[in-house]
Amino acid sequence: MTISPATFSDDLYGLRPLSIGVYRSSMEAPEADVRIVTSGGLSIPAHSSVLASSSRVMEKILDQPRKYRNSNKIIQILGVTNEAVVTFIQFLYSSRCSEEEIDMFGMHLLALSHVYSVSKLKQRCTKGLAGRLTVENVIDVLKLARLCDAPDLYLKCMKVVSKQFKAVELTEGWQFLHDHDPWLELEILQYLDEVDSREKRRRKNRNEQSLYVQLSEAMDCLEHICTEGCTTVGPYDMDPLQSKKPCSKISTCQGLQLLIRHFATCTKRVNGGCSRCKRMWQLLKLHSCMCDESDHCRVPLCRQFKLKMGQDRKGDNARWRLLVRKVVSAKVMSSLSMAKRIRCPSPRLK
Repeated sequence: MTISPATFSDDLYGLRPLSIGVYRSSMEAPEADVRIVTSGGLSIPAHSSVLASSSRVMEKILDQPRKYRNSNKIIQILGVTNEAVVTFIQFLYSSRCSEEEIDMFGMHLLALSHVYSVSKLKQRCTKGLAGRLTVENVIDVLKLARLCDAPDLYLKCMKVVSKQFKAVELTEGWQFLHDHDPWLELEILQYLDEVDSREKRRRKNRNEQSLYVQLSEAMDCLEHICTEGCTTVGPYDMDPLQSKKPCSKISTCQGLQLLIRHFATCTKRVNGGCSRCKRMWQLLKLHSCMCDESDHCRVPLCRQFKLKMGQDRKGDNARWRLLVRKVVSAKVMSSLSMAKRIRCPSPRLK
């Protein structure tokens, strides 16, 4: 089947007089000097100057010496449907591609844009296919993105596979991949393993950060209780019957007050057999490591812990210093996050 020049330039492609700007200074375009032949036997007339200006690969093909190409200037585009080739040539003339054409020929157009180095069409297809990924087509698009050097589309496909792997694993595309492309299957499984490892590390970091924030709040509450008092526990020189309003961190303060009251009356801590007392010792030691005013500090045992740590050069002081840095860092990050939420409150739903 052959398309006439008139049909090619007007009816088939819908080109307007200015679509081929280099030629359309007059009412008629010059005669086509190249023919595009498809696998289905379709012959499409085209203009060599338009093809060369739109595609570097087409330019090299057309510039080849006559002995290396057909004397009739025939360019074969094989392996895709006639309609996809027609849409591709239309884009070379008009630089336009509709959403419907991406729906119908997106994968073919991506392959053609890669082979013939049409970067604008490749970007259009990459974006279009990324927005049309499904469980059923994601493996096919992934393989094509890998072959066509489309990293953004490849990564998007990998993310879809990782989020819906159980469903993807049941598709024909995955079964074909499993049977015929073990290297790509291994590549996908390695990516899934990396995603799982990153998620575990993030979860671990979040849990650690939460713990450091809680320790920071405990240090604030410990100093607050020992200097000002809070509800039922306060410094020794303060009237225990004096009513005290709860602080802003009442949940942490209440837990710490219960721990202090237990620590003051426990008989097991002498022999080191009480886990709650050990926890209180650790909090007091952490406070001592963070305190800059040990001579005037009202927290019990602050100065004694500092003296002991100064004498114990072979102990675990390095681990305590590391813990102090992490607690201080968590406190700073929490304060910055709180300040940001105050400045930029989230919009309320109506």
